[in-house]
Amino acid sequence: MRIVIITGLSGSGKSTAVRVLEDEGFFCLDNLPITLFPTFVELVDKSKDKVRDVALVMDIRGRDFLEGYEQVFQQIRDAGHTVEIIFFDATDEVLIRRFSETRRRHPVQESGGSVPEGIHLERELLAGLRRLATLIIDTSEMNVHQLKELVSARLKGEEGPAGMTVHLQSFGYRYGIPLESDLVFDVRFLPNPHFVPELKPFPGTDPRVRGFVMEKPATATFLAKLQEMLDFLLPAYRQEGKSYLTISIGCTGGRHRSVVITEQLRVFFNGRNVQVKVTHRDVEKG
Repeated sequence: MRIVIITGLSGSGKSTAVRVLEDEGFFCLDNLPITLFPTFVELVDKSKDKVRDVALVMDIRGRDFLEGYEQVFQQIRDAGHTVEIIFFDATDEVLIRRFSETRRRHPVQESGGSVPEGIHLERELLAGLRRLATLIIDTSEMNVHQLKELVSARLKGEEGPAGMTVHLQSFGYRYGIPLESDLVFDVRFLPNPHFVPELKPFPGTDPRVRGFVMEKPATATFLAKLQEMLDFLLPAYRQEGKSYLTISIGCTGGRHRSVVITEQLRVFFNGRNVQVKVTHRDVEKG
């Protein structure tokens, strides 16, 4: 049985993720007590319906969840089932704004306490679980549609015909490193089109910007070394059973250099028996 644990910070998008899982045919259950988890799995495994995909939302609302979850997860794995932990996160500022917009009370907000205090306490309580996560998804910069697309791609990456999904993502260090990254490469050493007046207004997808970045000797050297490393890493990741790889390319603002390199990697991965998804997270911000 494939079991996906949906967890993370309150307000980070778990409810949206569950709806995606339901659409993909998962049997979903919200807020199951951790003590009932082994019994639930045993009952589902023996049921006549032959449920193979299960998603469980487990978070701070069930305080007993924080006691013994690691041992319970290992118990389920020892029984032959696959347990994935998807941890949803977002910046404090974004979470505060979301709670303000919905006017909801934070689930660990003490009587008379503030939402920021509740978020801080929740982070502390979930820190150990976050370290165990199979995948961390930062939803700070995502709308509902982008989150649905990402969760769906992650699920299909586990069983898609290509065997692996590679998510290529450009970003700006100014706005933070994407938390879901498996590999991060910094291209701020390349000449910056931002300081060329006739190129500054255009994104890295524009041929003029691409030409400026690609004509530099450092770019060709970097790409050759990076592609050689990726040719080595992909088969190794596949052998270890990894089926979803997020590669993030960063420059200062996420508008020029990182976009160019990400698009070059899109071309590189074509024909390499992988499904490729490309996101330019910050291209419209600067």
